[in-house]
Amino acid sequence: MLDASLESGLAGRRVLFDVFARGLPSGRRYGVVCGTGRLRQALAGFRFDEGVLGYLDDRALVSPQALGYLANYRFTGDIIGYREGELYFPYSPVLTVEATFGEAVLLETVILSILNHDSAVASAAARMVTAARGRVLVEAGGRRTHEEAAVAAARAAYIAGFDSTSNLEAGRRWGIPTTGTTAHAFMLGHSGEEAAFAAQAGTLGKGTTFLVDTFDSESAIRSAVRVCGSDLGAIRIDSGDLVEEAVRARALLDELGACNAKVIVSGDLDEYAISRLGSSPVDGMLVGTELVSGSGAPTARMVYKLAAVADHSDRGAELRPVAKRSAGKATVGGRKFARRLFDQRGGMVAESLDASPEPHQRARDLQVRIVEQGEWVADDSVEAARRHHALAKAELDPEQLAIREGPPALNAMPAGLDGGGP
Repeated sequence: MLDASLESGLAGRRVLFDVFARGLPSGRRYGVVCGTGRLRQALAGFRFDEGVLGYLDDRALVSPQALGYLANYRFTGDIIGYREGELYFPYSPVLTVEATFGEAVLLETVILSILNHDSAVASAAARMVTAARGRVLVEAGGRRTHEEAAVAAARAAYIAGFDSTSNLEAGRRWGIPTTGTTAHAFMLGHSGEEAAFAAQAGTLGKGTTFLVDTFDSESAIRSAVRVCGSDLGAIRIDSGDLVEEAVRARALLDELGACNAKVIVSGDLDEYAISRLGSSPVDGMLVGTELVSGSGAPTARMVYKLAAVADHSDRGAELRPVAKRSAGKATVGGRKFARRLFDQRGGMVAESLDASPEPHQRARDLQVRIVEQGEWVADDSVEAARRHHALAKAELDPEQLAIREGPPALNAMPAGLDGGGP
């Protein structure tokens, strides 16, 4: 597209691209925007070096004109979008790129790959946080996904409310709190469980978490208490009926005087399994596979669609709205101003997409400046995104937060667009 648009003249004309999802995964009430902060590094490093240009040239994949364009590529446009951690709904314009066609079209894959992955993980994580009802949640999915995706997933989970991660690289790179526990290999490598617990406590202290289900949980809990006494920090259970196991473990710990010891569970938990723990005496959970895979929705299904184009390359040329009319995939052209609307009691009632920037009463503007003339201007800190997510999620009522299936809590699809055309 770049090569041909250089030939036609389109590459130098100003355009708008919108990023949005036509729908949410089946039964989901809302999604969580995540990954925006990671775009900063992606944009800064989006360059075409000699090795890349040589590959394109050797295989005659692009013309000499395109090679020259790529050699000098730098994004100099503007980006606005929803704050990281914000909730989104069908057709919410979570990101809008304004630049020349050549600059903007090259960013489609990198933007979508980041936002689709991170938003899917954050959306799953937010539901798990609701299901946990205040219990501690630890992201522990690093062994269930690509090594770089694991770091991104830890970041997304923390923004959506998880308390910490077992991924030390995520801690180093993003400042996320880290925590961990031992594995069955550590237990099996010692002469017995008590020897393993003694080594762990002697090195890491009695307040760490001891894995107790390698052989027999009751026997292991007794061994852990013999080693640590009432200072035992926590035990972890990774198998069996977690509710029953937790009840038995809590009773035994209290009987042995380790009343302050926490009960931690793990084992392919999703939001429904977390919810089923209900009133059980579980204090915290390690969540891995289902979290990093989006709990059944591994992508947010966001798309990157042209919304407006100038008819010539003059910088001040007016943008003309354009839209697809494809059956089931129609889009809405033009610049959009997105707002969350509230009733007189402060309840969230709608998301509006307007062509006018005029403010609304009882409304919150959703879009912020992210990039201006190629320079990053937004607050991209993980803590800022985490705080904003908590505030945005608090705007949903309990029914909209419930993890049971239902229609989207809001729909940002403009009136008149039914999927068949505007």
